[in-house]
Amino acid sequence: KEATRLTTGLVALAWIDARRSAGNDQTTPAFKAAFRAALDRALAALPADLVRDNIQSQKGRMEIMSPTVIAGMVQSQLDPIVAAAGEVSSDLAGQIVGIGVAMTTVLPLREELVAAYTGFLDAGKEEKKDIWAARDVSLEGRADLKPVTVAIWDSGVDVDAFPNGLFTNAAEKADGLDNDGNGFIDDIHGIAWDYDGKAVPELLHPLGDQTGRLEAAMQSMKGFTDLGAGVDSPEASALRKHMSGMGSADVGPFMESLGFAGLHAHGTHVTGIALAGNPAARALVARIAFDYHTIPKPLTAQTAQAHAESYSRTVDYFRAHGVRAVNMSWGWSLKEIESSLEANNVGGTAAERGRLAAEMLGTLRNGMEKAMKSAPDILFVAAAGNDDNDVEFDQSMPGSLDLPNLMMVGAVDQAGRRTGFTSSGRRVRVYANGFEVDSNVPGGGRMKMSGTSMASPNALNLAAKLFAVKPALTPQQVVSLIERGADTVDGQEGLKLINPRRSLELLAAE
Repeated sequence: KEATRLTTGLVALAWIDARRSAGNDQTTPAFKAAFRAALDRALAALPADLVRDNIQSQKGRMEIMSPTVIAGMVQSQLDPIVAAAGEVSSDLAGQIVGIGVAMTTVLPLREELVAAYTGFLDAGKEEKKDIWAARDVSLEGRADLKPVTVAIWDSGVDVDAFPNGLFTNAAEKADGLDNDGNGFIDDIHGIAWDYDGKAVPELLHPLGDQTGRLEAAMQSMKGFTDLGAGVDSPEASALRKHMSGMGSADVGPFMESLGFAGLHAHGTHVTGIALAGNPAARALVARIAFDYHTIPKPLTAQTAQAHAESYSRTVDYFRAHGVRAVNMSWGWSLKEIESSLEANNVGGTAAERGRLAAEMLGTLRNGMEKAMKSAPDILFVAAAGNDDNDVEFDQSMPGSLDLPNLMMVGAVDQAGRRTGFTSSGRRVRVYANGFEVDSNVPGGGRMKMSGTSMASPNALNLAAKLFAVKPALTPQQVVSLIERGADTVDGQEGLKLINPRRSLELLAAE
């Protein structure tokens, strides 16, 4: 992507320029001044509207980075891998080189970097025009709507946050029993699976080893989000202060709590986006589990098969309860599985890990494809991913699937510009708002979050509204209405922005 291309290497080039003009000692005032001047010149030559988000993100990372934080990340994430295996993969070797560069050349110039980034952002300050309010359509108050059940296949949902927006299984009650004999206990508002692919009753991930840590982690997560968006909030200030006083041994547990908070909030946030402005929509929860620990529990052939079987059972459940559309703001990638195997010293060699990861991803992919094919009347809406990559090249699931009832969604910002993180490719059909999207979080609060995870339910929200207005629509017809109503964007090839107002107008005209 152009923004990434333009901003990659700026620090290294400024450092080289400073070394040529001010000598090798980067601790001297002359070197620091030369570095700052070179970086200022490089930044001033960039198109501010195109690279602003990338620079803001880099500034946010630099504000909380320190030698202690980096050392703590190495100790918690890399040291255990090296201790167990005695070697590292080429990917981890690259990370280690990058960490060395950060420690020796970047962090000593941290103040100059933050100052240069701040100057660039202040000089090019703009209030991005929010294009989404004018495109949005609320169905509140309409009497001609039909109920539409949408499934939130995600990390779990705080059902108390949506008292009037939930699917309810009238044949079940909360008594620890499988009252309706369908194989699921207490599935009043949906079903759930643990990390090993076993059915469990909890629709929101249990706190487990994060008991007592969640509130602080949620505040830190908001601080991270605000720093990345350039919002100088109390949470952002608290995060800077907390991380500046953190010991290296504290970093691993802190990052685990942060990861748990993200998973804990994710499904609830997605649900709020999916239900907004549609009184006819009812959310059915289907929880899946991911490992938030710095050394995650690896998949095995057995657990991969269990997950694949859970996909079929989950989609069967959707069909049995009349689900019309499903949001999937998650997926598996080959690199993700391979990394978890390396972290646990499974496979022994890189070649063997690659073979095992490919087999497991194949199992998951085949299970998902079989499940989706079994439900041609259900539209599956999936997030493209946040790896700034092509979904096919990334070998991701469900991104690599090509099915008529699957719609992949990428992310743009409030002004309709492609975000720096969104994955893309020919399988990504449309783009929706995935930047600083405000929605519900567990416990009754609200928070802004970014990612294709937020763009996907915005597209699902439109699909659910189309189904509510005309239940006889097929998934292919809904996708067609969304694509025909989408706006193309000058200078952004292949980008189609959803336009709910236009899609609903097309439906009304038919």
